[in-house]
Amino acid sequence: MTANRRPLASSPFQPPKPPEDRTFVVGQRVAHDTYGLGRVVSVSGMTAVTVDFGTRVCHLALPCVALDIL
Repeated sequence: MTANRRPLASSPFQPPKPPEDRTFVVGQRVAHDTYGLGRVVSVSGMTAVTVDFGTRVCHLALPCVALDIL
């Protein structure tokens, strides 16, 4: 595993973008890469979200890159 490094100014590659702050609201529709479409059931501050995907209810830690707001 590599450590986070500061990108060189002369590098042709763009530095990675910082993760965006997404706010989840109860009742909001979301999509997950593995579980599919779902609806937010509860939000635990900025640390976790519970989502009902129909076949299962999952408690996901934030930030979750696989979870997108629709």
